[in-house]
Amino acid sequence: MRSPLEHHSATPRELQARIAAERAGRPFLVYRDGNNQQAIVSLDDLGARLTVGRRAGNDIVLDWDDEVSRVHAALERVGRDWLIADDGLSHNGTWVNGERVTGQRRLHDGDVIAVGSTALAFAAPEEGASQPTVTARGPHLGSTLTPAQRRVLVALCRPYGQSAIASPPSNREIADELVVTVDAVKATLRALFAVFGVDHLPQNRKRAALVEAALRTGAVTRREL
Repeated sequence: MRSPLEHHSATPRELQARIAAERAGRPFLVYRDGNNQQAIVSLDDLGARLTVGRRAGNDIVLDWDDEVSRVHAALERVGRDWLIADDGLSHNGTWVNGERVTGQRRLHDGDVIAVGSTALAFAAPEEGASQPTVTARGPHLGSTLTPAQRRVLVALCRPYGQSAIASPPSNREIADELVVTVDAVKATLRALFAVFGVDHLPQNRKRAALVEAALRTGAVTRREL
């Protein structure tokens, strides 16, 4: 199953919700419910042990998925880590990154848990942030961008590959580089402002803030410039 973090159909509001969850620094799950709406569950808010299943009494209820057992699996916190356990609770099994869980399995940032036909992505911002090259939200943001969004974002950041005190290019300059219309650049930038959570800033600060966020998170790397 594909990770819910990689859905290109995610709305800017959904992406902002993920960023907010990552900024909180606590482990959480992301999945899409029966109405295909994004759901985010902060695990620490539910205690040290919680259950996943179709029955209403579970901590995480997946009642729209007929392939999920009434009590399907359990999540347990051990120290700072989270484990998933399926000791014969489910009929169809619990899978992590395509491998069936037998007993317990430690979860890592970005793991995809499959229960029935539902995929749940596990995010551990502190674990991801310990990696030296990018921050936790960078890979997730990068994977959600469309090819058109990535081209515009790289073009916007390109002057900063030569100088840290560069200025972002204009819409016309980006359009000329990519051979697209100025209106297409404007529309793509509006979407990117929302994705990176800078759309609330004054108009004269948005572009520089977007560049800073893209480079800081690793969504755009210096090598791409």
